[in-house]
Amino acid sequence: MSGFENYEQELASLDHEILHYAALCGVDIADHAAINACIEQPHETWANDKARETLRGLLILRVKIEEEMLTLGQQPPALGGW
Repeated sequence: MSGFENYEQELASLDHEILHYAALCGVDIADHAAINACIEQPHETWANDKARETLRGLLILRVKIEEEMLTLGQQPPALGGW
């Protein structure tokens, strides 16, 4: 167990950051192809690449939390609460 006591609150906070970095990268989080392209391809500038790497890390963290919730029999909410 990761130590998260309130998964929904933690995911809401994480989703806020994911949406922020997706906006910095210029991608719509609902467009899976655009997200995949963004996180797979390094960007030309350091600032853009840092945002891309941060987005990638946040998405990985969200998947790990979702896996933990599922292991505990909880249903994770969709990204952004959709």
